[in-house]
Order: sequence, then structure tokens, then C-alpha cells
Amino acid sequence: MPITRRAALAAPAILLARPAFAQGNFPSRAVRMVVPYTPGGVSDITARLIAEPLAAQWGHPVPVENRAGADGIIGTDVVAKSAPDGHTLALVSVGHPVNAAFYRLPYDTMKDFSFITLTTRTPLVLVASKTFPASTPAELVSRAKEGGASRQITFAGTSGVVRLAPLLFAQRAGIEMTYVPYRGSTQAHPDLMAGRVDIMFDTVPAALSHIQSGNFKALATTGAARAPQLPDVPTLGEAFMPGFEASTWGMVIGPAGIPAPILAKLSADCGTAVMRPEIVARHAALGAEVVRSTPEETQRFVQAEMEKWGDAARKAGIQPQAAG
Repeated sequence: MPITRRAALAAPAILLARPAFAQGNFPSRAVRMVVPYTPGGVSDITARLIAEPLAAQWGHPVPVENRAGADGIIGTDVVAKSAPDGHTLALVSVGHPVNAAFYRLPYDTMKDFSFITLTTRTPLVLVASKTFPASTPAELVSRAKEGGASRQITFAGTSGVVRLAPLLFAQRAGIEMTYVPYRGSTQAHPDLMAGRVDIMFDTVPAALSHIQSGNFKALATTGAARAPQLPDVPTLGEAFMPGFEASTWGMVIGPAGIPAPILAKLSADCGTAVMRPEIVARHAALGAEVVRSTPEETQRFVQAEMEKWGDAARKAGIQPQAAG
């Protein structure tokens, strides 16, 4: 699925018969941007950065509302149950499709939302303890296949794509690994530095300083192209496993049923806002690439992510639990 930086968006003539609110007077009031996570993350930063140019263009405020809880489910559910008039949006992350693998959700991930545009994409990096006797993904897999209790590979991670990426990697490599959960990557870092765990998948921004200081060895990144912050580190696809890709990302969505002309306008305007040079530069400093996509591309992308991560979770025996 190509993720484009230009959206060719045009409302079909048949849609001119829509009610007046779907025509030239959108938005007619403030457009609420729900961020279903705590302040300070990339999704929250993106929402606040694009809110200002959107408000200036639309002539109405774009308040950002943090509704965190249950790995993003609480705030996302608020949007799913909002009126589909384009005045309530959310800026979600990869957790939107991944949550379906872990939780019994109060909404349908695909059917209960309109998909507007991708905003950012941030690759993961496969890192190892500096004392771990493998410096490439191929060496890692070879060591894992040698067997023996003393040669089991331990993964550190949290949840979501950071948890599923090592599972997908192990499944495709045909190896078994021991999974050690942590509440967050910052809790895992001391044990990785000390060699108490061997390897983990982490976001590039979170691991970068430890890689630069020599505390972690970077074996590969997981994007479609090399990470600008780690130009000498190959992607997992080029180094060992063609087609492997695992990234965190941001996306603007709304409730299902937003009229097509409004959906097209939202996609075009949000995409234009996120591509502003100052916003691109701010995200580059965070280790994130700014992207945009049409509603159709965005929906196909989410469907593909659901299938990829859902399949990995099922093969690993993960069963959806009640969201808490």
C-alpha cells in the first residue's frame, strides 16, 4: 500500500446532493481532537502541532483533549460513539489495530471509524546487550537455533507492536524465544545494559542515546528504509528477512459515517497541516517521519496492520482479554 505525500482528493458529483452541512460550511464550530493517550507522546505532540494551522484555516478552534486509559481504548471509544459530522476526531497510534489482538473492544476497529490520514511513522530498532555474542540478525537466529537452555534468547518489551514485533520475527525466523515483559522500555533498558536480558525491539528515539553511547548494539531497524538517525544500520528486510516491517505510527480517524465531502476535506487539510516544514522538522527531531495518505489508503493500511499483527498474536496463543 503506497503511502503518498500528495492526496488527490475530489468529491464525486453525485455527493452534491448531500445535506447542507456536508458542503461548504464545514466546520461550523470547534473541531475536537481527542488523543487517547497521556500528554507528551508523539501522538499528543502531532495533534497539538497540527491543531494550530487547522484552526487558522478553518476559523474555528481545534482543542486537543487527552482521554487516556486502557491502552487508548477509552478515548477511542468516545470518538466511535460521537456524531459523524467531522467535528470529533482522534489522533491514534499503531495501538488502534493492535489492540484488537489483546482486548475485547467496545467497538469494531474497522467498521466503527472513518479513516482520514496517516501522520507519522517511526521504525523500531532491534538492539542487543553490548556483551551479547551476536552483531547481526543472522547471527542472532543462528545462535537461537543452536538450542540449549543457556542459549535461549530473551526479549524485553511492553505491549502492542513492541511486544508483537519480536513474536513476528521469531515466527518468520523459525526460532523460539523467551519473552520477558516490562511496563515500559525505560524499565527494560537497565537490564539490557547489564546483560540480564539479551535483546529487544524498541523505538529508535527511545534507544538512540544508548546506541550512540555503546551500551546497546543496533542489529537492524524495522522500517522500509534505513532510519536517518542510524544510517549505517541496515533494515531487517535488507539484512536478513525480506518484507519484514514493524513501525509505530500516527493517524487521524473519526467516527464511521462521516460524509465523503467532509472526509475528503479533513484528509486534505490534515495532510497539508502535517507536511508544514516546521512540523516535519519537529518530528524529525523526535525520530519520526511525517507522512500523509488518502482515506482509501489509510483504511487499507489499517486493515493490513490488523491482519499482520492479529495473525502473529494468534500464532503466539494470545487471546483477547477484557480491557481494563
